[in-house]
Amino acid sequence: MVNFTIQQIREIMNKKNNIRNMCVIAHVDHGKSTLTDSLIAEAGIIAGAKAGEARFTDTREDEQQRCITIKSTGVSLYYEIPKDKVPGDADGNAFLVNLIDSPGHVDFSSEVTAALRVSDGALVVVDSVEGVCVQTETVLRQALTERIRPVLMVNKMDRQLLELQLDMEELYQSVSRTIETANVIIATYKDELLGDVQVYPDKGTVAFGSGLHGWGFTLTKFADMYAKKFGVERSKLMSRLWGDNYFDPATKKWKTNPTGSNGKDIPRAFCQFILDPIYKLFDAIMKDHKDKIEKMLKGLNIQLKSDEKELTGKNLLKTIMKKFLPAAEALLEMIVVHLPSPVAAQKYRVENLYEGPKDDEAATAIRNCNPDGPLILYVSKMVPTTDKGRFYAFGRVFAGTVKTGQKVRIMGANYVYGKKEDLYVKSIQRTVLMMGRYVEPIEDVPAGNTVGLVGVDQYILKSATISTSETAHPMVQMKFSVSPVVRVAVEPKNAADLPKLVEGLKRLGKSDPLVQCTIEESGEHIVAGAGELHLEICLKDLQEEYCGGVPLKTSDPVVSFRETVSAVSSMTVLAKSPNKHNRLFMTAEPFPQGLSEDIDNKVISEKDDPKTRGKILADKYGWDPTEARKIWCFGPDTIGPNMVIDTTKGVQYLNEIKDSVIAAFQWATKEGVLAEENCRGIRANIMDVTLHTDAIHRGGGQIIPTARRCFYAAFLTASPQMLEPVYLVEIQSPDNAVGGIYSCLNKRRGHVISEEQKFGTPLLHVKAYLPVMESFGFTADLRSQTSGQAFPQCVFDHWQQIQGDPYKGDTKSAQVVTSIRKRKGLKEGIPPLDNYLDKM
Repeated sequence: MVNFTIQQIREIMNKKNNIRNMCVIAHVDHGKSTLTDSLIAEAGIIAGAKAGEARFTDTREDEQQRCITIKSTGVSLYYEIPKDKVPGDADGNAFLVNLIDSPGHVDFSSEVTAALRVSDGALVVVDSVEGVCVQTETVLRQALTERIRPVLMVNKMDRQLLELQLDMEELYQSVSRTIETANVIIATYKDELLGDVQVYPDKGTVAFGSGLHGWGFTLTKFADMYAKKFGVERSKLMSRLWGDNYFDPATKKWKTNPTGSNGKDIPRAFCQFILDPIYKLFDAIMKDHKDKIEKMLKGLNIQLKSDEKELTGKNLLKTIMKKFLPAAEALLEMIVVHLPSPVAAQKYRVENLYEGPKDDEAATAIRNCNPDGPLILYVSKMVPTTDKGRFYAFGRVFAGTVKTGQKVRIMGANYVYGKKEDLYVKSIQRTVLMMGRYVEPIEDVPAGNTVGLVGVDQYILKSATISTSETAHPMVQMKFSVSPVVRVAVEPKNAADLPKLVEGLKRLGKSDPLVQCTIEESGEHIVAGAGELHLEICLKDLQEEYCGGVPLKTSDPVVSFRETVSAVSSMTVLAKSPNKHNRLFMTAEPFPQGLSEDIDNKVISEKDDPKTRGKILADKYGWDPTEARKIWCFGPDTIGPNMVIDTTKGVQYLNEIKDSVIAAFQWATKEGVLAEENCRGIRANIMDVTLHTDAIHRGGGQIIPTARRCFYAAFLTASPQMLEPVYLVEIQSPDNAVGGIYSCLNKRRGHVISEEQKFGTPLLHVKAYLPVMESFGFTADLRSQTSGQAFPQCVFDHWQQIQGDPYKGDTKSAQVVTSIRKRKGLKEGIPPLDNYLDKM
């Protein structure tokens, strides 16, 4: 029975201090969806008995079958909180929580980015046995760069008690180690405006429990119980219940060392007051001591119904623990007290959300979360509707109020302030509330809430900013932690179905924040994704959902490579224009190490001021300061990690050909010389230019092809090489399966970089680098070699040079170049230098 109405939700939407936008993030299989269930059951959307098994937020069929979350799902929940727990700035005790359950699988981490953009707080779930894993670190980093406040939930505590059977002190050590690891990551990515967001059990920002069994607690819960009993202040008790604090029953005093006054060891306060009752309950129930159980239930004031008394073992345990320490209560209290409301969060988030000046009308409205200001709404993802091929635009209102039928400006991803491209003025047909697998119609939604929009999906590709103000700038684009490196060519089995495929690809491009659908020059339709699993899901959707079941043929997965140079050009190359009146002289050289990564991470970008950028390049990378200021452009697409630098002295008319050279450089770096792949880490120097005095003889038609030939010649003289993408693989497995891991990696040109034992468990943590082109079928292979004990996680990490000389026939590098050229239908063999080089 749902215990709230849409009217109640709409009323709270106006009390912006009573709203919490949060997102559940964690490593794969650490129990996000299972934990979310207990919150949804508390709001009455699913039955309490089902919580933990229903996984309400896994709305798709394949999510239920595979037991993994694939798409992030939003639910709006209404709660009433006990009066004494309400924070100071709140208005009344009713709260609205907009919760988003996100996937943990690394292939879908783009979904997490989209979910984080519309949240203000994050519930980080960590498995108490496995501890903080690679994906936990990635999502935490994403959350902190978006300035999102974390709280921690240590999940699967029942495993520590029942499977590993740790004693209390070991359990305390293991949990505190997990919390410490999380805090190290949080401290690494510290943000001045956010302040200290590390999590501490004694401040109430860490909860412990088990999502599957539906129980959980924060220290506040026990501090309340004992504060009543002993007549002490709650805040005093809180600080004593964690850390090195020991209560000596003989002297009734608190101590910081474990030896009592009579010389005996006394247990830590956390063990004595919190774990001891839980351990006793577990023990009595699992050993089925009926009289003990009844005595305890009486003491805890828990009533069982007659049919519940019949239960035994884990079922009884689950029932009693749920009543003794309900997980939803602990989580709600953490969410309401420790996560910020939109009013608080938008004050510090506006800095890295809004592109325009930080003091204009729109920025001020966002900062104050003003429902009467101009509308600013960011659409972070598209959610498929029950209608085939139509989408809800899911986003968050940062300022103003969005209404049904309102006329708005839709600014797409390529919109630049003041220009007209990618800008539509349309009206919103309807506004809806997202409730997991259902939607509820709603009149209007004020600032600080999440919302679904109907009827704008044709104008939005993946994300967009929607505003009513003419002067508003767009919001900053989301930055994903993974990049689409695995590509597949798709074609219909019957040529007649091609229009359906083209239409389907358009829809697929909308439905996923990361996937890229492009058409190659050869006419192939390419779908690019983050990894094998991501592609598999995308292709399944494409065939079943968006193409209406048309049979498709897919090629084997193909990896994108990059081209680079590995030395300074052996000579200055010359190219003459077709009319023989203009000459260009150039050289090429590789970037210093780390510069390409800096450009990827926007540390250095084309928008920077040339002086400050020149200073960084001179100080950090030792470039000549005058040259570092004369960067003409970056490429490809004006943002890539390659540069043209003007090193000429006193050339006439040079600025007139600048645009033509830039156009040629974009072309040359988009399709490199070895195999027409993108280039990376190349610096091209313009050494000298001789131009005709008459402007008509040095137009684009003369300069662009010449400059492109010149760039190619320069690349060829600087010993060109191929780069391949490399995954960082993190594998968890028991000690005895290590042999299988090593043999599996060695077969695939992988190498292990670290291996550490997880304290208190038989698990090993292996980290290794694995080339993406060798990773297809790696998971299946690894499982078969270790009889299903090892679990790999692959994340794109960096680019590395392929061994060998691309000109020598039997090297790996040459094989790669040959296979790419063959696939693209180019001439065999790398083009010789004479094709591009001119004689004096």
